[in-house]
Amino acid sequence: MDVLAVAAEEPVRNRVMLALAYDAALRREELCSLRTDDLDPAHRTLRVRAETTKNRLERVVPYSAPTGILLSGYLAHRSGISRARGPLFLSESRRNHAQPLSLWTWSKVVRRIALAADVPRFSTHTTRHLCLTDLARMGWELHAIATFAGHRHTDSTLTYIHLSGRDLADKLSRGMEQIHGWRVQMLARLGEQATGTAAL
Repeated sequence: MDVLAVAAEEPVRNRVMLALAYDAALRREELCSLRTDDLDPAHRTLRVRAETTKNRLERVVPYSAPTGILLSGYLAHRSGISRARGPLFLSESRRNHAQPLSLWTWSKVVRRIALAADVPRFSTHTTRHLCLTDLARMGWELHAIATFAGHRHTDSTLTYIHLSGRDLADKLSRGMEQIHGWRVQMLARLGEQATGTAAL
């Protein structure tokens, strides 16, 4: 069983947390510190406040349409726990009901999912690695990925990106196709010029 199959059986709060952690490449602290006023559903973006980040850099990041649908479902569910603005993710346990969800509790949730999916190395940080690697696979520039991740230096970003030999071969192939196309175009132009000159 994989992580997504196990996660599909989780309560809406846990599903939306996993989705946001991946979509926005959030660190555990950034995810658990989100507040209701950090969300901009109209533009499908969220604000990661400077004080919650490792490098004290505020950033605004997008999330996907499916996550937006999941999030609106969670917000409706959350209003049954607390109508107060403030921390986005709340505990639903009897002991800490309506209190902000702790980092420790979220780590326990992810650990339980990882073990149920038989992927013991899956952690709260794995979704961030997956997101940044997927952005690299899609051809994002390194500086753009670094900005998205909230890294001051691209060196930090490189430690997150895990491209396989096949990924690198595909990137090279796409790059070579563009270069090849450009060279053929240039040669065709040069050929046209030479023909034009010969006609004179």
